[in-house]
Amino acid sequence: MAADENNLADRSGRLFESQKGYDPRVVLFYFIIVALLIVLTSGLAYQQLFNAELHTERESSQNQRRILIPGPRGNIYDRNGQLLVGNRPRFAVILYLDELRAKFRAEFIRIRKNYRAADDKDIPTADQLWTLARVSVVQSYLEQINAIIGRDIKVDSVRLNKHFSRELLLPYPLVEDLAPAEYARLLEHLPVVSPLQLYTTNTREYPFGSAASQTLGYVGINEDVEADNFPGEKLRTFKQRGSIGRDGLELKFDSLLQGEAGGSIFRVDPLGYRLRDAKPIESRLPTQGQNLVTSLDIDLQLAAEAAIGDQTGAAVAIDIKTGEILALASKPDYDLSKFAPRLGHADAADITAREAWTNLAIGGAFPPGSTFKILTSIAGLRRGVLDPTKPIADCQGVIRIGNRDFVCDNRRGHHGEVLLPEAIAHSCDIYFFGAGRLISPDLLAEEGRRFHLDQRTGIELPHETSRMVIPDPAYKEKVIGEKWFPGDTANMSIGQGYVLVTPLEMACFAASVARNEVFTQPTLLHNPDAPVQHTESIGLTSTQRAALIEGMVGTTTYGTANTLNLDLFKIPGVRIAGKTGTAQKKVTKDGKTGNINFAWFICFAPADNPEIAMAVMIEGETLGENFGGGRYAAPVAGSVLKKYFEKKNRPADQKLAPFKIE
Repeated sequence: MAADENNLADRSGRLFESQKGYDPRVVLFYFIIVALLIVLTSGLAYQQLFNAELHTERESSQNQRRILIPGPRGNIYDRNGQLLVGNRPRFAVILYLDELRAKFRAEFIRIRKNYRAADDKDIPTADQLWTLARVSVVQSYLEQINAIIGRDIKVDSVRLNKHFSRELLLPYPLVEDLAPAEYARLLEHLPVVSPLQLYTTNTREYPFGSAASQTLGYVGINEDVEADNFPGEKLRTFKQRGSIGRDGLELKFDSLLQGEAGGSIFRVDPLGYRLRDAKPIESRLPTQGQNLVTSLDIDLQLAAEAAIGDQTGAAVAIDIKTGEILALASKPDYDLSKFAPRLGHADAADITAREAWTNLAIGGAFPPGSTFKILTSIAGLRRGVLDPTKPIADCQGVIRIGNRDFVCDNRRGHHGEVLLPEAIAHSCDIYFFGAGRLISPDLLAEEGRRFHLDQRTGIELPHETSRMVIPDPAYKEKVIGEKWFPGDTANMSIGQGYVLVTPLEMACFAASVARNEVFTQPTLLHNPDAPVQHTESIGLTSTQRAALIEGMVGTTTYGTANTLNLDLFKIPGVRIAGKTGTAQKKVTKDGKTGNINFAWFICFAPADNPEIAMAVMIEGETLGENFGGGRYAAPVAGSVLKKYFEKKNRPADQKLAPFKIE
């Protein structure tokens, strides 16, 4: 018995001792658990402390949406404050799709039930059923509009689906081109509380229609509106369409005219619908862009365009002292109102067919004809090869140069021995053929380049051509691959041959001659405090300059532009210094090849104290027709000059005060 008790005691002791021991495997297990807990705790801490911003951002991207609304563009004015381009209201009917969720669902169920009841084997897919349901519901609202305004508009299912998938938070435009009378009827009959709402946006307005169309330019639709310094850049963003400059001043000054976009940030449910009765998290109103005051005088612009009429041509009027452009006309042109809100295919095709896209004043390069004789005269006087008191040729109507006969294109017989002023006034080609021979082509080219006739003017417009040419023998050999002949010099001296300039360049040239300087920088921006421009002097003596001006005044009094002496164009107390020109260019038209004529006239007035300079170019329409500058171009300038001095001489109480936008 005692022995059994002793054995039991020994086993119990051993068992107790074994329970108090440490199993290495258990210890390892403890370490693993502790390590895992540390990793888990660290991960949670990292996510909470360091990635909190990331999680907040992801949450926002899932339940928040941003809407951007473009700001109205700034206005464009003429120098006197006349509105040239503004904004007008554009009326539309919109439908808030996020308020129709229940109706979409009910219509979906109804359509599906009808298919099943009809035991139709070709039941549409769920996506197709949703499309049918949305079109049906939206059409029911559109029928309300049709009944009020008397239209028969149908829902465009493709457009609706695109809007639903991409722009759900934006209102869906049902009718975008409401007439004011339609807007008034809808305003009276539509319920105040309804998913249907009247909506007013703005579009460009052009009070003067086609006036200065290629200069002002037009706008197109901007699908990528941006809002600087507005939060939510990483949120899914819905953008209402804005506008962006596509040509003319609208393009060149788009960043100035462009309004600042506004916007809102909303919370949305998992389906992307805006939460009902939820106020925006962030909101900012759009603001209008800055205004632009141009140097144009709309009265002169309209006078120039009316005078050109249905002809093809351009006219430029420029303030001699400041270089500000007073009129920049080009025909054919287009009606800017056709671009608001967007240009239709038929109207675009019409503009293309009439070749009306190009602003001929800056985008077309033409031979200047006899207007170039003023530059030839200056080159000869400066180099001493022309003396205003001595003849250099005896004009008998034709002269042999090289192996060709060159005629004096005055169609009045011959001029005989004429002096420089009479040669300018009567545009004697024989005199200037002789002048070109005495001067040399290289020096003629040097003089043309001194007046910057070989380069762009830098006016604030896109698409100014770079095709102007002041040639010399090196140019002909490089570009044409032929050597220079005496006949080339003869042609160049009268503004023919390879010489190409723009009407704007010739207006700047006329302004420079009026100021007795070599360059005028044109600008389309008005500055009432603009200083007088000053560049290098032409370099003529007082006697030489007097002879030059005498010839130009003679042009308009007894010479090739004496039409300006008619009562229709005569301006009491104002002498006009001018020069006509007629140039030819070989073209192929309607399958026939021949010469097209360009009628030119450059001028400045008053001759003794110049204020305004002009260049006019009118392009002939018929091959080989007689198309003189005095007959076709000078009257355009006469109309503009008459309007200019008529405005200047108005009584003080009828004049507009200088215009500034603060």
